[in-house]
Amino acid sequence: MTVAEDPTPDYGIALRDLHQRLRLAQIAIYRQNRKAIIVLEGYDAAGKGGVIRELSYAWDPRGFEVYPIGPPSVEEANHPFMWRFWNRLPGPGQIAVFDRSWYGRLLVERVEHGLSDSEYESSVNEIKGFEQMLRDNQITLIKLCLETTRETHRARLLRRAEHPEKRWKLTVSDIESFNHRASYEVAFDAMCSRCNLSPWHRIDTNHKKHGRISALRAVLDSLEIEIKPRTFAYNPGVIERLDELSK
Repeated sequence: MTVAEDPTPDYGIALRDLHQRLRLAQIAIYRQNRKAIIVLEGYDAAGKGGVIRELSYAWDPRGFEVYPIGPPSVEEANHPFMWRFWNRLPGPGQIAVFDRSWYGRLLVERVEHGLSDSEYESSVNEIKGFEQMLRDNQITLIKLCLETTRETHRARLLRRAEHPEKRWKLTVSDIESFNHRASYEVAFDAMCSRCNLSPWHRIDTNHKKHGRISALRAVLDSLEIEIKPRTFAYNPGVIERLDELSK
């Protein structure tokens, strides 16, 4: 079974432009001592890895960190739920990218692990408080929800099984999640409507290339709002001494 791809003839051109703008945005974050967090949620095989890969191509690795979030470790499970995310908040001039996030409580724990209604409501309130704290501390939070149809979801999982170099990506939990697809659709809708202090960008990734471009543009739309011209000015004292370099 094949997966439909978007025949985008200008994909490479658009990607190069976005990479350049992302580089400038990272410089701005560094020069202004800003902090940014990018959260990626979505179905398995929706394209989260592809988006992260394109961010990695554009950005200096010294200025950002990617955190793949899976089940908590023994140490993490012995602390309050949000502890491991508090420990991964970015420092000044840094960007943190979360491949899945604290929203796992409202998704996989709700759908597959039986999170009760009262626990769900408590988690919603805890997440809202956490994201309000991020806003109060001038941390830019960008949330992407990557979405595919059920048929695209199925086709991509089968494609992983059919290609030897992709088989390692397919797990039993991926199949279990697909079997709960209808419940996940409800959970994603609830997540986006209930936790929208920082708005969700819902990205159609049925066509991978189109989805990547849309996701990168959503990141830039949020990061570029606060870029100031002074970011690219000379450091103090440099312009007065530039002539020394030409002697």
